[in-house]
Amino acid sequence: MNHFTYRKRVLHAEEVPLPAIAEAVGTPVYVYSSATLRRHFRVVTEAFGSHPHLVCYSVKANSTLAMLGLLVEEGSGFDIVSGGELARVLKVGGSPEKTVFAGVGKTAEEMAQALAAGILFFNVESAEELAQLDAVARAQGRCASFAIRVNPNVDPRTHRHIATGLKSSKFGVPFDEALALYARSKRMKGLQAVGVDCHIGSQITRTAPFKAALGKVAGLYLALKEKGHPLRYLDVGGGLGITYVSEAPPSPAEYAKTALSAVAHTGATIIFEPGRVLVGNAGVLLTRVLYRKKTPERTFVMVDAGMNDLMRPALYDAHHALQPLVQRRGQTLPVDVVGPVCESTDVLARQRPLVLPRQGELFAVMSAGAYGMSMASNYNSRPRPAEVLVDGAAWRVVRERESVEDLWRGERA
Repeated sequence: MNHFTYRKRVLHAEEVPLPAIAEAVGTPVYVYSSATLRRHFRVVTEAFGSHPHLVCYSVKANSTLAMLGLLVEEGSGFDIVSGGELARVLKVGGSPEKTVFAGVGKTAEEMAQALAAGILFFNVESAEELAQLDAVARAQGRCASFAIRVNPNVDPRTHRHIATGLKSSKFGVPFDEALALYARSKRMKGLQAVGVDCHIGSQITRTAPFKAALGKVAGLYLALKEKGHPLRYLDVGGGLGITYVSEAPPSPAEYAKTALSAVAHTGATIIFEPGRVLVGNAGVLLTRVLYRKKTPERTFVMVDAGMNDLMRPALYDAHHALQPLVQRRGQTLPVDVVGPVCESTDVLARQRPLVLPRQGELFAVMSAGAYGMSMASNYNSRPRPAEVLVDGAAWRVVRERESVEDLWRGERA
C-alpha cells in the first residue's frame, strides 16, 4: 500500500497535489510519503509478533537524512555497509547499539569508527576480514562482537545482479567453511561471536528460497551453540520484494511466518534487514516531457530525468510504472520514454502504452523510493535532483537541488 493516489484526475502524495511540488521545486525531483514509510515499518515489525526481533533498515536503499530520521522516530535499527552510512545514522540520532555493519570490503578505519561508536555487531564475510577485525579491536583494547555471513548456495530466483547467496557470489563465507572459521575466532582475543548471518539477495518474490536458506542457517546456529559459542542473534537478512508491475511478493506477515517456522526453535533474537520493502513504494520521481520524436521504428518521448537520476532501468532493465500527474483521455500508443543522458541505455520505459505525452507534461516514475537517489550520480555533469518529503497536507524540501558549482566542489583547476 502507498499514499500516491488520484483525486479528480490529479495525482497526489497524501494530501498534496504533485503538480504543485513540480512547479514550485522544478524537475526532476524525488517525492516521498512519510505516511507510507511509517506504515510499512509498522507492518514489518508487527509481523514478527512477540518473538524477540530487531528491524534494521538497510540504509543503502535510501540514505536521505529525512527518511532515516523518520525511521529513528519509529524505533528502527540500521543495517549499514560503509563508514559514511554509519555517519548518516549517527547524524540523525540513530542508535549504534541497534546498528549492524555488513559488506565485503570494510576498511580498518571503518571498523575502528564503528567499534568506537559502539555498534551491535559486524557481519564478517571472509577469513582475512575476521583477522583484520581482531587486530583493530585489540588495538583499541576492545572486544568486537561479530556474526559470520554464511553463503548457503540458495538460488533466490531474482535478477542475477542482486542474487547474493549463490556459491558464485562474492558475498559471505562458504557454508561448509563456517564451522572452522568460528572455531578459529575462539583463539582471537579481540573477538566474540554473537550470531550467524545470511542474506541471499534482493527483490525476492517467493518464500521458498528464504525457507531453504534459513533452514540451513538455523542448523548451523544450533551446532555452534553446542560447541560453546555464546550466540544470541540470527540475522536473516532482507531481500523481500515489492510490486513494480505484476509481481506478487509475499506480504511481511507471510515472510515472518516463513522465517519464524525456520528459526524460532533456536531461541535466537531475529535481525531482519528490510530496505526496498520499506521505502520502494514510498517514493516517486517527477519528470517533465521535453520533446517528442517519431522515427520509422519508434516514437520517443524525451524527459528531463535520466539514468543519472534513476539508474535501475539501465542497470537492471527494471520496470517502473509511469503515471501522468494529470490524467487525460485519448488513444494510447507504444512509446519509448528516454532521458537526456548520452547513452543508449538511458531509457526509463520501452514500448510503454501511453496517451502521447505533450511537451511540458509531468509524469511520476513510480516505486522509485529505493535505489533511486542513493544511486544517483553526476554523470554528464548533471546536478542531482532535489528531494521532497510530504507529511499529510504539508511538504518540505529535504535536499536542495545541486547547483552547477556543486559539480566541481573539492576540485582544483
